[in-house]
Amino acid sequence: MDIKQLSFSYDLRKEQLQLQEINCGFQHGKITTIIGPNGCGKSTLLGVMSQNYKPRSGEVILDGKAIASYKPKELAQKLAVVHQQNEAPPDLTVEKLTSFGRMAYKGLFSAHGKDDEQAVEWALSCTNLLEKREATLDQLSGGEKQRVWIAMALAQQTQILFLDEPTTFLDIYYQIEVLELVRSLNASHGLTIIMVLHDINQAIRYSDEIVVMKSGRVHLQGAPRDVITEQTIQSVYGVRSVIREDEEAGLTVLPVGI
Repeated sequence: MDIKQLSFSYDLRKEQLQLQEINCGFQHGKITTIIGPNGCGKSTLLGVMSQNYKPRSGEVILDGKAIASYKPKELAQKLAVVHQQNEAPPDLTVEKLTSFGRMAYKGLFSAHGKDDEQAVEWALSCTNLLEKREATLDQLSGGEKQRVWIAMALAQQTQILFLDEPTTFLDIYYQIEVLELVRSLNASHGLTIIMVLHDINQAIRYSDEIVVMKSGRVHLQGAPRDVITEQTIQSVYGVRSVIREDEEAGLTVLPVGI
């Protein structure tokens, strides 16, 4: 997936741009994390890349074709999205919600076939939810609910998975659980994963590449240890920091002041 000269505004009548002349690419089979301060355009960029928003100029290219030229179901067979906030009836079962991911392959009144059953089974297995398949959403923890939404995305059986702040509202245990799942999906199934995170240290630990955004632009892109420096943290976040490396924890950013 490549982004070429992309600009976007929520209000086409105004000159203020939320995204400005973005050029970047995302490697197949890698985990890429987008980071940056609040309001810098991280989630907006993900929204444009998934065709939720129409750019003012520029384009997003997927498999050599502009995503604007894909039909909705065709694009849904290429990439799946887990949004920052998700809602569903609390009495819906885990298996039923997961099965909604198969809508990308079905007509409005199509029956549930063998391929659909196998895809749902695989998605529940990947997310360790087989034993919870009959549970309703109101019986699940926050981390389990997040895994169900990921399972629904996996049931689409795409090669690209977008995750918009998947650890938001989760305590540290469930944050790590979700990120370990992301790493496993990439390592075991070769999924290309593009996600937005707030936590810089989690981005370093769980990413092959990091895209650093500032004020609606791509400030830097590259391997974590190449782009995450004390100078980068100061210029992007306005925070003084110390970067340490530990044998077990790896590269770690320690904020020390403003």
